[in-house]
Amino acid sequence: MKEQEIIESLKSESEEFRKLLEEHHSLDASLSEMDKKVYLTPEEEVERKKLQKVKLAKKDKMAEFIRDFRKSHPVG
Repeated sequence: MKEQEIIESLKSESEEFRKLLEEHHSLDASLSEMDKKVYLTPEEEVERKKLQKVKLAKKDKMAEFIRDFRKSHPVG
């Protein structure tokens, strides 16, 4: 099963996964807006780093869901 198919299955089966995915996209959009600026204030730099860490944590959690899905739905 391809990763995108797994993601679609998880989106329909898991409220938690769906929420993680939505939050990840939201953080990505926020970071994209920050990246459009030529210069960030020191406070904005700190906020950007914080957003990056939170986004990465969400991505790691989603990857965990995908691994668990693959374990519980073996190909065969």
